[in-house]
Amino acid sequence: MNVDCEKAEAINLQKEFEWVLNQEIHKGLDQIHQILVECARRFPVQLYGHDNSSKQDKFVLSVPVDQLKCVVTLTGDSITHADINFKVSRQSSAAAMVKSSIQNEYPWKLQQVQDAANHLQQAIYHIDDVGKNYKFKSSDEVLHILGNILGSLQRGRTSLIVPRKKTMHELMKSRNMATLAPNLPEDLAISFYIQSHKLIFAIYQIVHSHGEMKYESTHAECSVPWLNEVLVLFTVGLQLCQQLKDKICVFSQYKDFTVGSRPPSPIH
Repeated sequence: MNVDCEKAEAINLQKEFEWVLNQEIHKGLDQIHQILVECARRFPVQLYGHDNSSKQDKFVLSVPVDQLKCVVTLTGDSITHADINFKVSRQSSAAAMVKSSIQNEYPWKLQQVQDAANHLQQAIYHIDDVGKNYKFKSSDEVLHILGNILGSLQRGRTSLIVPRKKTMHELMKSRNMATLAPNLPEDLAISFYIQSHKLIFAIYQIVHSHGEMKYESTHAECSVPWLNEVLVLFTVGLQLCQQLKDKICVFSQYKDFTVGSRPPSPIH
């Protein structure tokens, strides 16, 4: 009797496994696909049939006491215009005001936005590759595809949340610094970067003190609405993908399970 129960249980488990593979996985992938396409629509670049590269936003980044003020126009994934004013300390005199600008002909590229868009596109392609009528054969096959989607989404999200740290030398030699008119004095560098839902403008100054060379920095930030929406959708996509992975992981412990397989004979 016990053997029959085990056999019936194994058959039921096999049926449930095939139902999950044939129905649940495609339903879940379709839901994730919709979220990711919605995310692609929010990006101000050409992405998966949507082109928002001419979308323009204007932001003011400033800190009190007139120490720093920067008015920027963000078009697509580039700063196409900026009026930059900030004070820096000078040993020989009172604080000096530095002015510079970015003009439309030489935009400042925000590589993080393009990187995140590329990873998002890759995640969508991983889903497109299997198609709605694709027949999965095993849990390992599904886990491989879900792993690819999760990896792309994690890299995309990280591109926006964790900006790459740069040395002062890298900042000064950056191609973006050449877009400034007029150029900055040699002891100064600036940077625009994304951190989570914020656009950040940072100033770095080399300071010589008691024979030592140090760096001082000041920054101002502003919230970018579309970035907030993109990060929420990235997170939802990751959560749905993880839930689908957890669902299939239940079956991956049964290594003998493949579509159409017979349940293993119970051990007597």
